[in-house]
Amino acid sequence: MFRIPLLVALALSIAFGVGIVSTVSALKATVGFGAISLGPWVAFPDAQTENTDPYAKAHRARAGKLLYGGAEGLQFTAAVDTSGERLSSGCTYDITGITPPARFWTLYATTANDQPMKAPPELPTAFNAWTVQRQADSSFVIHVSPVAQPDNWLAIRRVGAFELVLTLLDTPTAGSSGVIDLAMPTIVKTGCPDA
Repeated sequence: MFRIPLLVALALSIAFGVGIVSTVSALKATVGFGAISLGPWVAFPDAQTENTDPYAKAHRARAGKLLYGGAEGLQFTAAVDTSGERLSSGCTYDITGITPPARFWTLYATTANDQPMKAPPELPTAFNAWTVQRQADSSFVIHVSPVAQPDNWLAIRRVGAFELVLTLLDTPTAGSSGVIDLAMPTIVKTGCPDA
């Protein structure tokens, strides 16, 4: 007597469960379509515009983050180094070069889950256009390492994989199609003392 309603309830719960799990995994897998890759750096210029795809809108709503308007800024993330290897917090990396034209830029590290790395307040956990020490040709070298480094040191914790986030603010490249021609800093592994 209760066999058919039980089977219907079981089928509906499986369908809803599979639907929810696949939706959450799709939101974690991608920010959306239209990614631009410049070496190890990846940006989604259309992620915050009204013409964005439904996956980007859902990802934006789930993350609950404030995104920049089309001409306000552009955020690049790097999960790999210039050679294509995954960034590991047990290793040391050098970020070398210059940033594209921008009135202001910031650089910080996050965990693989997109959460800012927590570190003691006395350690340098972020750089920006005003705090970085530059060379004579306006280029810079930022050492990303869990161990103290000379000059520009971006301190990270040993948490496994991590990502770098470079945000360009008030940049003419955010609203233009010339993003493909930008010169981005390189990320080179210089050693892994724990390996």
